[in-house]
Amino acid sequence: MQAVDRLKKIGIEEVKKELLELNLPPETIDKIFAFVELKGSNSEVLAGLKSLNIGNDQFNEGVLELEEITTMIKQFGVSESNFAIDLTIARGLDYYTGTVYETWLDEYPEVGSVCSGGRYDNLAEYYINRQLPGVGISIGLTRLFDQLCRKGVIKAEAATFTKALILPMTDDLSQSLKLASELRLKGVSTEISFSQDKMKKRLSYASKLKIPYVIFIGEKEINQGILTVKNFKTGTQEELTQEELIHQLKDE
Repeated sequence: MQAVDRLKKIGIEEVKKELLELNLPPETIDKIFAFVELKGSNSEVLAGLKSLNIGNDQFNEGVLELEEITTMIKQFGVSESNFAIDLTIARGLDYYTGTVYETWLDEYPEVGSVCSGGRYDNLAEYYINRQLPGVGISIGLTRLFDQLCRKGVIKAEAATFTKALILPMTDDLSQSLKLASELRLKGVSTEISFSQDKMKKRLSYASKLKIPYVIFIGEKEINQGILTVKNFKTGTQEELTQEELIHQLKDE
């Protein structure tokens, strides 16, 4: 199954070579390819499966299940141009008990499957004393976002959403944590740098991600109840109260 699953990646000859290395007889390999190479419309593939005359109850149950699923998908109004029976798909996890599926971007086949899953009845009984039906799918967000960015559907105009980076300069983090919570409650995306790196490296992080404001909290700031704020856009630095800072950040 693992060899067949790589058919699209390594090609027919390589898969046949792997099957031969498993000491499968040539006639068995021919039967495997008679199965996985069935092509055509969904109805043609189903007819081809039935014509194989395989006397195995599990196989025949699978054919009936595929037939029922394709019928129901069409009843949901999904065009047959958007789904197809692919007999080369083999999921890598052994808890699947029924139909498995993969989703591809037609215009970007090199990306591979962007979401995959299947039916896994009885998986719950590993954790609870009940048998429950289950079906699911996982989505490859990284792949999807990569293609959406390439196509210009979404544009990453900034390296981060963070608007303010708090740099604690003492071991006491209470003021920094409190300020971060206040800023977030006011809708200002805020990070706290817990790094023990030198100040230059911590500032280069903000510069690299183009975080507009860096807030320093040291002994002076804690004792005087002020905040030292560096504006990376203008290069200026000033001392502000918490209220003044929130007002300034919210206005931008």
